[in-house]
Amino acid sequence: MKAFEYNMERQIIGKSRKKLWFIVSASFLFWFLFLYFYSEFTVGKKPSTLLGNDFANSENDRESNSAHVPESSYELVTQLPDMGIQMNEETGDVRNDVGKTGPNSNRTRNLESAKNIFHAEDDGFESVDQMVVSVKELDPDDQTHPRDNEGQFVNELVSGSSENREESENEVAPKVDGDKRNPDLPKQSSTENQRGFDESDIDSCLGRYIYVQDLPRRFNEDLLKNCRSLSNWTDMCEFTSNLGLGPHLPNFVKVYSKTGWFGTNQFLLEVIFHNRMKQYGCLTKDPSMASAIFVPYYAGLDVARYLWGSNITMRDSGPLQLVKWLRGKPEWKKMWGRDHFLVAGRITWDFRRLTDGEFDWGSKLMLLPESKNMTILTIESSPWHNNDFAIPYPTYFHPSRDIEVFQWQNRMRRQKRRFLFSFAGAPRPNLQDSIRNEIIEQCRASRRKCKLLECVKGSNKCYKPVFVMKMFQSSVFCLQPPGDSYTRRSAFDSILAGCIPVFFHPGSAYVQYIWHLPKDHNKYSVLIPDFDIKKKNVSIERILHKFPRQKIRAMREEVIRLIPKLIYANPSSRLQNLDDAFDIAIKGVIERVSTIEREMREGKNSSFDYLEELTWKYNLLGTVEGEHEWDRFFARS
Repeated sequence: MKAFEYNMERQIIGKSRKKLWFIVSASFLFWFLFLYFYSEFTVGKKPSTLLGNDFANSENDRESNSAHVPESSYELVTQLPDMGIQMNEETGDVRNDVGKTGPNSNRTRNLESAKNIFHAEDDGFESVDQMVVSVKELDPDDQTHPRDNEGQFVNELVSGSSENREESENEVAPKVDGDKRNPDLPKQSSTENQRGFDESDIDSCLGRYIYVQDLPRRFNEDLLKNCRSLSNWTDMCEFTSNLGLGPHLPNFVKVYSKTGWFGTNQFLLEVIFHNRMKQYGCLTKDPSMASAIFVPYYAGLDVARYLWGSNITMRDSGPLQLVKWLRGKPEWKKMWGRDHFLVAGRITWDFRRLTDGEFDWGSKLMLLPESKNMTILTIESSPWHNNDFAIPYPTYFHPSRDIEVFQWQNRMRRQKRRFLFSFAGAPRPNLQDSIRNEIIEQCRASRRKCKLLECVKGSNKCYKPVFVMKMFQSSVFCLQPPGDSYTRRSAFDSILAGCIPVFFHPGSAYVQYIWHLPKDHNKYSVLIPDFDIKKKNVSIERILHKFPRQKIRAMREEVIRLIPKLIYANPSSRLQNLDDAFDIAIKGVIERVSTIEREMREGKNSSFDYLEELTWKYNLLGTVEGEHEWDRFFARS
């Protein structure tokens, strides 16, 4: 009997304990859920903050006032999601979804930290490259798999899958109303992109709206349709493909990266720019809302048909028809064209015919009264006129993603450079002031220190990007003397290759690309006056040899940092966080129009209240007073 009572008592105690644990567990669950929903919907804090600092570290890092640089590659990999960089766990692909943020944004600083972690330096001329940190960002062509201290395959996480998902030529990238940085929106047509914006998007585009004039097809599309008539010597139909980027470049000798490289013609800028404009995030159909009005006239392609052997009437036909059409539009009368801008994809001198002689060069586009009110973007501007501004020549690199740019930059940091300097070009025996012959002679005399790619009859290496880019990538300095005009596309190809440009006239870059290049030209380039070269007073090799390795490293790093600002992204896609040459040009135009509008409203005309022949000095310094060391370069007889 006692045994029975004892067993019953134990059963009762066991059931009581179970009920007690159930009550405790239920109470804990109840309070956990209560705190969860209370913090989520009432207080507005993230649930992770209730579970202690250790659990919430990833969130707190994002909210920190200072960027945290990971101490190891493993730490970097674990923090990629916090920086807005998403990784596909199956393929290892990395995607950057950081939104468009301001310069002081924590996410922007974290992204910069990720970029800095991948930086590498070398010792300058003919040195072995050393990594700054224990992890390097490999380009897609690199098949090695170095492990960091934690034994992780970092390159698989950073440089993406080995199989590059190259976008179709006909695929249209998402068009974003109000925010061009969101890659997850559905694809839209260019018409849908201009349909207007929700009220929540207006603030992000306020002061940035652009209205695109719907020009008759004869000013743009018909020119591309008749592409075989655009040049007497070159089949331009090949170069107008892929939205103006030209044919894809094969990477047989691994000079390029696997994606983003095209055989781009230097005179296709207006087509590339127009297609980039279709992706612009703040287009509007209402011209009254626009801060600037874009005129998609392919001026360079139009005049190129008649530059040789045609009369001046044919050359001026397109510009005269264009300004007549613009004058008839109501939006023209708002500021009489001062808020209008267009891109002319040739040098300024192709549009500044001074006389009406039958054999004089170029058209009168930039000398028409209506055109003088407009802002005209060219690949080379005039130092003595104030209605045109230079923007970079198109290069061969047109990336679709930020990571492609970062990979290329880091690859150029690691590049071993065998030659002190190099030159690619042809002599100019018919130009009296040309220094090309002297430069070629000095390069030959330097033997193994200088690499020469001479563009002579019978050799087509100068016209094949692979030879030019390979030479620039193996050189510390790249010589960029004037040719038929001040500027060269080669200067931008050399910067793309991480090669420090050497200029011989400030008109080749410094007074040209004022929106895209630093004012302190000594940070990224060398200037050797052409007067000294012509008089044979200096040795290029001796001048360049005097630069210490530390200075060379700093200059090369500045050159590599410039790369995103000087390239045009693929118009079929979009960069997420980097501003390319198109973005910077648009900002420059809007700022210029805004200044003119304010001065007109206040009854001022200070932007043009100076002698136009001193335009270069005003644009560079903001004033025309006082002497400048470059005055002798721009003295006009």
